[in-house]
Amino acid sequence: MRRAIILVMDSLGIGASADANLYGDEGANTLGHIAQACFEGKCDNEQRKGVLRIPNLTRLGLAHALEASCGKPMKGIDESIQVQGAYGYAVEQSKDKDTPSGHWEMAGVPVPFAWGTFPKSSPCFPQPLIDDFINLAKLPGILGNCHDSGTEIIKRLGEEHIKTGQPICYTSADSVFQIAAHEKYFGLDELMRICKIAKGLTEELNITRVIARPFVGESPEDFIRTANRRDLTTPPIEPTLLDKLSAQGGKVISVGKINDIFSGRGISKCVKGKNNMELFDAMLDELKRAGDNTLVFANFVDFDSHFGHRRNVAGYANAIEEFDKRIPELEALMGENDIALITADHGCDPTFKGSDHTREHVPVVFFGQNIRPKNIGKRHSFADMGQTLAGYFAIEPLAQGTLIDC
Repeated sequence: MRRAIILVMDSLGIGASADANLYGDEGANTLGHIAQACFEGKCDNEQRKGVLRIPNLTRLGLAHALEASCGKPMKGIDESIQVQGAYGYAVEQSKDKDTPSGHWEMAGVPVPFAWGTFPKSSPCFPQPLIDDFINLAKLPGILGNCHDSGTEIIKRLGEEHIKTGQPICYTSADSVFQIAAHEKYFGLDELMRICKIAKGLTEELNITRVIARPFVGESPEDFIRTANRRDLTTPPIEPTLLDKLSAQGGKVISVGKINDIFSGRGISKCVKGKNNMELFDAMLDELKRAGDNTLVFANFVDFDSHFGHRRNVAGYANAIEEFDKRIPELEALMGENDIALITADHGCDPTFKGSDHTREHVPVVFFGQNIRPKNIGKRHSFADMGQTLAGYFAIEPLAQGTLIDC
């Protein structure tokens, strides 16, 4: 029986790419800077203290992948633990540093063009787009119309949104049109309705995603985004690993927002969770039930949305440590021929300026009972991961990517 598990530690970059200067991200290093901050005592709080403790991820090769990416060991990570996985790092070929591009490329489809984005001006959205959106969605207007952090903008405009019924529209450096609205006073169904309208209107601008950002609470002090987020995403530009595996009789189980990222393409089943730990539980449950030729593809979004974008270094460190503790549970469920991959889709260095993603290498860590401990070195595309899994499942090779010998 052949089963594979992909664990995307969303935004866990391991060092700036050679072209990071094109994105203003020179010097970014999500994992390295978190480890350094812990080593320097800057992440001590009621949840955790001391150096970054990730013995299981280190045993699989994550720390060595970080060193290979940076060319030097990073302070605060114990590399004396014997490595049991095949480890290396991958360089993104896609022209952006956003979520869909990173995921599509790891599934064999790099994006050779830059997605549309909105200027860092205020207002940031073209007036014809907003006029059409208001008219088609029958809205009294919109709030925001700027680049902003999602948590900050609902604190600032949440009460006005409740009073006026105007949704909060904002963006970031990524190719996104985000709409925040209150689940109780605006309604989740209404939010999804207007997001579908916005998705249709933004297609001609080549915007990758419209993101529904529901929240609850009664005041700025307790406004909080909920797990009912939905990403309306442009479908992949070519057949991915998911499409090919499904077409040849296999199954793809989406855990978290994978289904949204791939616009439902090639997905056999979709399960959700409120946070990283619920998503890990769901992944384990699906693996217990998974049959032959099944890929369980999980995205752990909290690293990015709760800690990376919010520049919460201590929270990010604690989340990595909590994730690390769960690894033995996964290993206990893996059969002799099963293979697992730990990777990321981009960086989001919580020590860096701003609140956007960072252009970084990502870890490539394969493990399983039949995986040989090995340094697989620099991979020149995320697509090498997808090509390797296509070879593992013995399906039609992907159009791009080089098979990794692991």
